[in-house]
Amino acid sequence: MSRLRQLKPLLREILGGSDFAARLPELNAWPPRQVTGPLFSLLLDPDELIRWRAVTGFGHVLAQLAGHAVEKAAGPSGGQAQGMEQARVLMRLCMWRLNEESGNLGWGTPECMGEAMARHQGLALEYHRILASYIIDDPDREGNFLDHALLRRGVYWGLGRLAQVRPHLVFPAEPALLAALAEEEDRANRGLAAWTLGILAAPAALVPLRGLEASLDPVDLYHDGGIERTTVGQLASEAIACILNAEKAAPTAPRPGLQA
Repeated sequence: MSRLRQLKPLLREILGGSDFAARLPELNAWPPRQVTGPLFSLLLDPDELIRWRAVTGFGHVLAQLAGHAVEKAAGPSGGQAQGMEQARVLMRLCMWRLNEESGNLGWGTPECMGEAMARHQGLALEYHRILASYIIDDPDREGNFLDHALLRRGVYWGLGRLAQVRPHLVFPAEPALLAALAEEEDRANRGLAAWTLGILAAPAALVPLRGLEASLDPVDLYHDGGIERTTVGQLASEAIACILNAEKAAPTAPRPGLQA
């Protein structure tokens, strides 16, 4: 039996358990490069919760790989540098899976990129603009716009996940997120853009968000290891509340510029 076939059921057991969060560190028992293959395959699991938790697991493993020595190398920081380079290889693999030339659809890969960047600052600094580029549909700017609406859904979630930890890196994507509130063909994508803008506490989003509050279009939102069944309107209302609360707390606080 191949290593992939041996590991996959063990990983699936960890991801599917009610104690998933507590067992996540068990993924550290295997070499990171050995675990990422089975986790990639679990992004296509029939169980939606397993697919999402594979995203969490992948981000966890990638952050561990980037932040710890995995091989002895010359110099006191050589091992860590080697781990970071291997993490870059996996991030580039995610990018390749989103490239039309790869011949496949990168289900779950934008989410993996966002989760990894939320967990590791170095990866975030290097790749946050690339993740945002997948929702930029502007011929005058450098973008890698994804034509597939369901793949873009993963990008919106990934940006929201990154914004939860490092909002300053997502501020440059605010114009694209604002445009999505009115222009996104996929209604769930509008909801996820609203969710992300709420995390960013973006005042410019208040008016378009109010226009979405009555929307009953369904959205599945993964957070804290579970899936919340909600609506575009509910996410818009929650985003408005976040923005207003932030303005009350710091009405004169400066915000970074919006240039990408």
